Amino acid sequence: MYDPTVFDNLKVALENRVYDLDTIEREIRITNRSDQMDFAVLSRRFAIQFTLFHLEDVSAEIILKASLNDLADEILETPGENPGCSLSLRFQKHVTHEKEQCDLIEESLSDIWENEVLVTQTLSFMYGEEKSGYMNQIEVKFKTKINEENMREIPGFLHSVLDALRVLHAV
Repeated sequence: MYDPTVFDNLKVALENRVYDLDTIEREIRITNRSDQMDFAVLSRRFAIQFTLFHLEDVSAEIILKASLNDLADEILETPGENPGCSLSLRFQKHVTHEKEQCDLIEESLSDIWENEVLVTQTLSFMYGEEKSGYMNQIEVKFKTKINEENMREIPGFLHSVLDALRVLHAV
């Protein structure tokens, strides 16, 4: 019989809770979803993107990944290994005062996750567009892998993501 991997179990739990926030609680609006198997490197990737229901100027994307090593260690039950998945977030926000806003964004996100994350911000603009400012792509990578022992933390994690969206909207 097929035994789901840590990745499969986390993906289903995370996806179900995010869809509840959209369809039942109406706090968010899901804008995109991706579930990929990369056959070149034999890895898995799940991503789900959304905005707050009434504040669509900032988007969040939750990304769950499992590498070949993660999957192999679990399936082969490699002694001494603790298989898990990497978790990251990607936020998109338009900024007009990049120095002040980017500093505040980094500080705010580090406060929400108590320095358990690495925050990277990439600014870009569309050449020829008259719009002032930049699109800020904010990457938040968690330093430790997660596994099924973290399932109970999913509601709290999602609450923190919603808090981050509200904070980013206000910046």
